[in-house]
Amino acid sequence: MNSQTERMTLMGGAGAVEAARDAAATGVAPRGVAVIAHPHPLYGGTMDNKVVQTLARAFVASGYTAVRFNFRGVGASAGVHDDGRGELDDLLAVVRQVAPEGPIALAGFSFGAFVTSHALARLWGEREVASAVLVGTAASRFTVAPVPPEAHLHTLVVHGEHDETVPLTSVMDWARPQTLPVTVVPGGGHFFHGQLPLLRGLVTRHLQSMSMH
Repeated sequence: MNSQTERMTLMGGAGAVEAARDAAATGVAPRGVAVIAHPHPLYGGTMDNKVVQTLARAFVASGYTAVRFNFRGVGASAGVHDDGRGELDDLLAVVRQVAPEGPIALAGFSFGAFVTSHALARLWGEREVASAVLVGTAASRFTVAPVPPEAHLHTLVVHGEHDETVPLTSVMDWARPQTLPVTVVPGGGHFFHGQLPLLRGLVTRHLQSMSMH
């Protein structure tokens, strides 16, 4: 992502977990560590996905150290795809290793947002989760966990109006019973082609608003 990207190997339930860490921007008050989860491993999702990198850039600019990682069976990460169960274990293992204490942020794109929702449900109340960002949340294909009520103000949900992979209606059906707001990008597709700067801006604005609390 930049020349300072540090490649690292962590350990998960299936063995090695390939990860990349970008230090927070200099001159910005340090905010904690953000862990970002990538889209579906069986459809080409990796930690180098453009949306994942866009999320990382927004967190870095906002004072977070951003950690991306490959789920089991992707890149140099050991193991095989596990439909979200083992992937949740991977995400929690990464959090424990890169941020054993202090404030954290959780973010995910598509399948990664589904896994992140369960990590948020698991960690909320145990850890200081300063912020959560769910992009292109895969609500049509997986059972996305509800966002804990107290976490609503800390959570940004972004979806493309014309998402061809996860229909906006499925995300609204997930969000409606929780009265959880969804930020809709007009004309946006699943991968936000041509709209990544806009996505980055939305995330940065959300993170800035969190710093004022």
